[in-house]
Amino acid sequence: MQLEPEDFQSEMPVQHIHIYYEDESLGLSVGVWDTTSMEEVFGPYPGDEFMWVLEGQVSMIDGDDNATVIKQGQTFCVRNAIPVSWKQVGFLRKFYLTYADPKAVTPKITSVDGGIVLLDAAAKMTKLDTTEPLAIKGPIPLQHDHNFFTNDARNMFVGIWDSEALDSEMRPFPWYEFVQMLYGEVTITEEDGTTHIFKAGDAFFTPKGTVCSWKVNEYVKKFYAILDPSAD
Repeated sequence: MQLEPEDFQSEMPVQHIHIYYEDESLGLSVGVWDTTSMEEVFGPYPGDEFMWVLEGQVSMIDGDDNATVIKQGQTFCVRNAIPVSWKQVGFLRKFYLTYADPKAVTPKITSVDGGIVLLDAAAKMTKLDTTEPLAIKGPIPLQHDHNFFTNDARNMFVGIWDSEALDSEMRPFPWYEFVQMLYGEVTITEEDGTTHIFKAGDAFFTPKGTVCSWKVNEYVKKFYAILDPSAD
């Protein structure tokens, strides 16, 4: 990555990025990113972001020099425009989904309170009364959900979901979704017959409009980050 010295209050790091999906008109980017030791300048965080730390750890430093530490294996999200600095010692690699609407005005936020959210795989969930976005074939399975984070634009949602066995119809997916599989296995079949199997420890991204079906043979659990432009 091409970096600018004014973005750092440390020596310049070395960073790499691989983008799996990007829509510049939305301000959406999904990929994997790594960096050597560094500390960014203090200021507004550039977008709403969902992250799964694959290697290393990071400290998010607020204006009072308090640190929220996120370690290897943990998943978290950050609210757009909170005043914070990213600081780390050693190498870090992460999966990410970033949303920064290029048409939106950056809000003025003075506190990090509630703006850095660690996801808990053991969080208490609530029974769902809808099967959206999946059109379930046959008996409706027992499903639960818990929302950890909704952005200020109310079109990005981060949470945890589980379900018993299910089989869905082939139909266009209604939003953009990054999934981190926590338990179980899901088979996703595209309209042309291409089949993908995702298990615990895997991650995948589904662009809005992808025609596909889902099949779960047993219990499944996932973290998710959804961008639904129609909700703003």
